[in-house]
Formats: sequence, C-alpha cells, structure tokens
Amino acid sequence: MSLLEIQSVSVVFGGLVAVKKVNLIIEEGEIVGLIGPNGAGKTTLFNCLSGFQPVDEGAISFQNYSIQTMAPHQIAALGLARTFQTSRIFKRMTVLDHVLLGQHGHQHTGVWGAIVRPAWVIQEEETSRERGLKILSFFEDRLRPRLDDFAETLSYANRRRLEIARALVSEPKLLLLDEPTAGMNPHESAAIARLIKKIRDELGVTVFLIEHDMKVIMGVSDRILVLDHGEKIAEGLPEEIRHNHDVVEAYLGRKHGA
Repeated sequence: MSLLEIQSVSVVFGGLVAVKKVNLIIEEGEIVGLIGPNGAGKTTLFNCLSGFQPVDEGAISFQNYSIQTMAPHQIAALGLARTFQTSRIFKRMTVLDHVLLGQHGHQHTGVWGAIVRPAWVIQEEETSRERGLKILSFFEDRLRPRLDDFAETLSYANRRRLEIARALVSEPKLLLLDEPTAGMNPHESAAIARLIKKIRDELGVTVFLIEHDMKVIMGVSDRILVLDHGEKIAEGLPEEIRHNHDVVEAYLGRKHGA
C-alpha cells in the first residue's frame, strides 16, 4: 500500500486551470521533490493535500483513506503535517510553547480539565513537554538552548526550523515542506538539506517538498515531480530531471531548451 496516491487531481479558479490531472504515488520512506516555474501549481497541490483547497476533479488517498473532502484538522490527525511558504510563527510565543502547540491533536484536556487539573491532565502536559523537548533536541543547538525565548528573537533560519519542529512534534507519517530554504544563504540552505535527510533517516518521516534551490532539491530527493502550468511534464530521478528537455525549456525557455 502506498502512503500517498494522487489520482488525476485538477483545480480550477474561474477560467484558470491551476492543477490539471496530476498523478503521483509516494511510498513510505521517500523524499520526493516538487519543482516548477512560478505559477506552476505547486502550492495549490500542497493545499489540496492538506485540506486547504477543494479538489475539483480526481482523488487523493493517504494511508488508504480518501482525504480530498476532509478538513485540514482531520487530515492532520491521520498523520500529514506541513509548513508554509511564508513564515507562520507567533512572535510573542516561546520556542517551547510553539512545539507544545503542535501537539494539540494528541491532547484531550478540555475546559474542565484545565480548571480542575486532575492527575491525568498533569501527566498529559508532562508527556507533551517531554515530546517537545525531544524534538527540539533533534535540532541540536539551534532551538533547545532557546526554550524560553520568544520566536521573534530567533534568526530567520531558526524560525523556519521552529516551524518544522512544530510540524514534527505532531508525529506525522508525511511531512510537506513548502520552500523550506526560501530566503536563506547557501550555508543555511545546505544545513536545511541535511536536516531533511535526517528527518527521513532518523525519524522515519516521509518528506514531500517544494523547493526552488536546485542544489537542495537535486541533493535530497529520491524522485522529482515537475509541474508547468498545472500539468505534470516530468517525473523521475534527479539526474533524469536535470537533463530533461521539457524541464529545461519550462525553466529557461525554448531557445535554451533547444
């Protein structure tokens, strides 16, 4: 059974076809890259997978559940987590609070429990804290020493790491990363690339990522899917994609493609 199956998925905005009959299968343990020129439909496809964008045609199966009509929180509960292209942190929330927030789907404390605080609520909070600290330690000295710092005090690269940590603490089976190295210098981009491999190799999380940095995408991906104007124009190993005529033409134009 495949972890994720996308079958002939299409999305139309008015008269604009954002995604057109895209097919893709992702197996557990893979790192799959998604590339394409600006406006190719990459983020729209991610929005479909995470429940933020309705699908006009086609089907999406995750862990053998049909998810194309599910709400985002229902999909997240199945084990799919994501980060976004633009940073989404709470500036006046601490680093630890961010990762505790990422565990809300696993917690059962309601208003009554929060007020009365029986033993099971205290235990649940302790378990959440331990899980949060474990995930923050995964990022070595980047986040763990800054537990009580407000997110706004972090560097740009560490804010992106914090978003990934918040997603990982929910214990996903599949992690969607939308341009995780956007705005970073080559040194930080290389560090994020190593982190992505570490997430797969040490945590066992399958990764599907959008990335414009070709060095990163070619270096971390087992396979790469290429979209152009909403359509899949290529899929294959990084070396195959690097020399694919249609991909070169989509990025550089017909003159260079020829």
